[in-house]
Order: sequence, then structure tokens, then C-alpha cells
Amino acid sequence: MPADPTPSTAASTAPLLQARHLRKRYGEATVVDDLSFEIAPGECLGVIGPNGAGKTTTIRMCLGLTAPDGGEIAALGGLHMPRDARAIKAQLGVVAQYDSLDPDFSCAENLVVYARYFGYSRRDFAAKVPSLLDFAALSHKADAKPGELSGGMRRRLSLARALVNDPKLLILDEPTTGLDPQARHLMWERLQTLLQQGKSILLTTHFMDEAERLCHRLLVVDHGRKIAEGRPRELIAEHLEPHVVEVYGQGSAGSAQALAESPALRALAQRTELSGETVFFYTRDARPLLDALGAHEGLRTFHRPANLEDLFLKLTGRQIREGG
Repeated sequence: MPADPTPSTAASTAPLLQARHLRKRYGEATVVDDLSFEIAPGECLGVIGPNGAGKTTTIRMCLGLTAPDGGEIAALGGLHMPRDARAIKAQLGVVAQYDSLDPDFSCAENLVVYARYFGYSRRDFAAKVPSLLDFAALSHKADAKPGELSGGMRRRLSLARALVNDPKLLILDEPTTGLDPQARHLMWERLQTLLQQGKSILLTTHFMDEAERLCHRLLVVDHGRKIAEGRPRELIAEHLEPHVVEVYGQGSAGSAQALAESPALRALAQRTELSGETVFFYTRDARPLLDALGAHEGLRTFHRPANLEDLFLKLTGRQIREGG
């Protein structure tokens, strides 16, 4: 089982960004409710939660795009959002959930034009373009327009564009959504390189393997509130039994439910969950349970360690959430 990532700088370093008691309401709905967190230099903080949990609204408040109804956001150097929005944004790089690349410009031109917003002249910035395109593995696409790129290439171009001002903190809102496994792994590789360079990352994601691979700490939110915070492996150890046995019934929900309700099997697990035709047994010792399941013909079993997806489902539930 992989260990949690280690930040590239000492944990005692002053936080780069702090959010304190953030609150946001839309009408009668409380979207963010007394949410606090901080990010240290060289650290990746992951924010996970169901759709509608308040993740994107929190990101928008950190970017000064949405005004909080309460609380404050402070940055290194005594800056506060929204009062010092311009100075804070000068230290940020942003990759939004949906790219905003200019379709009329080439890859290289997208970088140059975006750099103008940070005060770079075309002549001064032109020398930096090749290294950014190389970092994004897009050197061979310098003259191509975004419409000619794959989804993974567009996301990497968005990441390169977010680096034009050499930001201290990157804010990434579901940066690998819609990417195939190869493109996702290349994106992870680039993000790990940035962390090794001492950049900080605030990351929202629905991919639990992504969160476990990249994040030093996780913030789990639901209904706008923080329900857990800590290092991934420590959260798993705190909230879950170490072993999970997935059992697939004999092709019917009824047989799965019978397994889930079996007193003999339930006695061998600390917790049991039923989802469709699959029964999840959470246990501290899987061997007695596996031996007992072996007496049932036609069952398929899968024994694995508890992971972040199990944590997510335990803390936020298995029901489908609609909305963003």
C-alpha cells in the first residue's frame, strides 16, 4: 500500500493561503457553512465531496469570483481577499473545470496573449514559451489551435497557461475530468513535478486514486461543511476497517441481500453494506470471512485493502447526488 505523499517543504512553514470560517448562502440554501482550511508551501490539499457539496463555490471564493457572506481568506504577506484580489491573483495559477482557451489562437499564442494580463510584453515572454510547451509535452503542437488538440492536450495547455506568471499556488478544479487513463497519468506526472519544485496545489477531484496519489492532505466536505481532514492513509485508518471483501451474488439482488443479511456472515465483519448485487464486508480480519464464503457455491469474491473510495462512501453515503 503506497505511503502518503510528502510535502517538499517543512510543515512548519507559514501557510500560503488560509480560509477561515467561510460561509455562503444562495437564498435559503447554505452552500458553504463555516469552512476553514490552509495550504502550506509545497503542499497539495485535495478537496473531495459529492456534487453540490460546495467545492466549486469555495474555489470561486478563493479566486475572488464569489464574495463570501462570512469569514475571510488570507494570503502570505498579509493580503486578504477580496480587498487585495489583484495582488493575490498575481501569485495564483488556475485550471478551471472547463478550459477557456482561445480557439482562434495557436498553442503558443494562447500562452503569449495570456501572459499579457500579467504585464509581460510579447517580446519578453516569447523566450519562455518553448519551455512551457515542452513541460506540457506540446512542443510539436506549438502552431496548432485548441480545436485540433485531444482533450488531454487541451488540459495540459491549460496547465501550461496557468504557469505563465510562475505562481506560488495552483488552483485546479477537477483537472482530469474526461481524460483517458494515459492522459490522466501524464497530467499527474506534471503535477508531481510542480510539487517537487515547491509549488502548492489546491485540487478538487472526484477521482479517489488521483487524490491518494497527489494529495498530502484531504479536506472532505458535504453540504458545505468539513466532515473530515487529514492525510489520506491516516483518514482511512481512522474511519475504516483495514480489509474489504466484495461479494458478488448469483446474478440477483435477492441473493445479494440474503448474503448481506446472513447472521453468520455479518458476525465475521464489523460492517456490511449492500449496493445492487454486490455486498461489501468491512473487517479487521478477512480470513474467517473468506473461509465462510467459500462454503457458498457460485459466489465471486474480491479481497482488497480499504481505500479512499470506501472512506468517501462511508462519510458521504452511496446515494446519487445531482447538480454541481
